[in-house]
Amino acid sequence: MAQSKRKSIVRARAKKIAVKRSAAPKAKAKRRQKFVASHYSEAGFKTDGLRTYAKYRDLGIMAATGGAAIAHVIRFVPPCVPEVVSKNHFHDVDFQMIYVLKGWIETEIDGHGAQKMSAGSAWLQPPRIKHKVLDYSDDCEVLEIVLPGDFKTVELEK
Repeated sequence: MAQSKRKSIVRARAKKIAVKRSAAPKAKAKRRQKFVASHYSEAGFKTDGLRTYAKYRDLGIMAATGGAAIAHVIRFVPPCVPEVVSKNHFHDVDFQMIYVLKGWIETEIDGHGAQKMSAGSAWLQPPRIKHKVLDYSDDCEVLEIVLPGDFKTVELEK
């Protein structure tokens, strides 16, 4: 009898632990996402993006995430003209990551100085950090992923 009483106590404790584990805090409501695939097309590069010295290829992520994120390939237009591109600014974002696909780009990031990134390099640009493009190769292309998809850029120089 003592053994069956011990078993029922063990079962009761296990049940309490299972209930505690399942009572996790409620996560905030997630935006609905849709499957999307984007295939390379030269015609996909548009000049209607943030910068006049770049062409943007939208990867369809903003529409697929309901605006939670944006991802695009940025192709910088040669040649680099520092008077046009080298202007301090920041982006009001939650997350911004850049990966160099081709060529190289040199940027100045507040508190970190000039950084030259080549194909295969990646960096995380913290929210609202001041930065500017210093130079880029004629074949420079980067992948940029930003949250949220609709973000503000604040220009600090004219």
